[in-house]
Order: sequence, then C-alpha cells, then structure tokens
Amino acid sequence: MPRYFLELSYKGEGYSGFQVQQNAITIQEEVEKAFRIFFKKDVELTGSSRTDAGVHALQNYFHFDWDDGFPQASVYNLNAILPAAIVIKSVKEVKPDAHSRFHATAREYKYFIYDKKNPFIDDRAWYLPYTLDEALLDACAQKVKNNLDFSAFSKRNTQVKTFQCSISVSEWISEDGCLVYHVQANRFLRGMVRGLVGTMVRVARGTMSLDAFEALLAQRTLASADFSAPAKGLFLVGVSYPEAIFL
Repeated sequence: MPRYFLELSYKGEGYSGFQVQQNAITIQEEVEKAFRIFFKKDVELTGSSRTDAGVHALQNYFHFDWDDGFPQASVYNLNAILPAAIVIKSVKEVKPDAHSRFHATAREYKYFIYDKKNPFIDDRAWYLPYTLDEALLDACAQKVKNNLDFSAFSKRNTQVKTFQCSISVSEWISEDGCLVYHVQANRFLRGMVRGLVGTMVRVARGTMSLDAFEALLAQRTLASADFSAPAKGLFLVGVSYPEAIFL
C-alpha cells in the first residue's frame, strides 16, 4: 500500500497539542476529521514530533497509508475544510517503510522573546520587558551545545528510555525584532526547549548564576529546570529526513 508524508503548519493556540488525546482538541484530530469529511473514510495518521498545547509549527509531518493513490488536487479541498490555524503544505509519496518519527534525522526549534509591547506578536512570542544579559545567554547556549544528558530539562510523566540528546545548534539570535533561541538536535524531550529558555532567562536576569546553570545541566533529576516560558513563544521550525526515503 502506498505511504505518504503529509507536511503541515499550524498555530498551536487553542489546541491541546499535535497528536490525538482523549477529551481534547488536537491538530491530528482536525486533520483526520478533514479527511473523513472529504474522502468519506478514515485515515490513520502517525506524527513525527509531539508538540505541547499552544506550541506552533512552521513544519511538522504525519505519515499515512492510502490504498487508492493520493490525489494531489485534494490538498486544496482538505485545506478548505481545515480551520484557519492549520494548513497542509504538501503530500509526498515515500518508501513503504518510511516513518515520520523514526526516520527523522533532526528537529529544529525557535523560541521568540520581545521586550517592547506589541499586540501583533503577543500570540507568537513571550513578552518579557526586562533587561537580559545577552553575553550570559550566549554562554548558556554554548554549555547546552556541549551537554548530552538533559534529564533536568525534561518534564515528568514522559515515556522515553534515554534522556540523551545530541545538540547540533544552540544559539541566541535576533530575528524580526525579537530575541530568539535557536536550537537543533536529533531529538528533544518533553518540555525541553521551554525548560532551557526559562532557565537561561533566569541566568540572564541575574537570579541564577552561570555555574548553577552548568550544575543543573549535570543533574539527573527530572523536571528540575524552570519551565515558566509560555508555549506561545515556541515554534517547531522544521523536521529533517534523508532524501532517500522520498520517491
């Protein structure tokens, strides 16, 4: 049976995350409902990366099997059914054993912070009207890149066998008038990026020392970080795959 990767973007505001949950509206539920309305049959979607309630994505993926050969023209119809906050960007055929989660080689996130009141980005960034020491943020980001185990930056009740992540990019940059934490890794733990941002902000505001941050990185106690950074500032920017899995 042919397999497809469905690429989509969404604003996470008002949704309880990416993948289906009981008694909660999610991105996956909305996409599956659009398929059911248009094609008059169910589709079973498998997600590439979980995103928490309120987190946005510029690019995320599902994979699904479709026995009739997926008609590309129907992307327009599905988008017409979907809420305005969700858009299907493409549907591409892949090899029958391709998996949107397990074949992903990297995931990239950005977290946006702004310090001057701006109603036009309030739903997409963290308003933080305080002075942040950017040199300390840079120092924290470098320590993150040199770290391997992120137990302290994972929320509890997570079903993973290891807390090790290989960080390829960890940096603070300026983008669209915001201070942005840009991070890329082979995998991320539940709440990890928000935990990193919230804790680094504490260092940059002077309420936590750089040495204490480094000590926290070395801790193996779950959920020891500061997870106060709100979900609305976080974007899943992209998910990378080997070209060989696409037909």
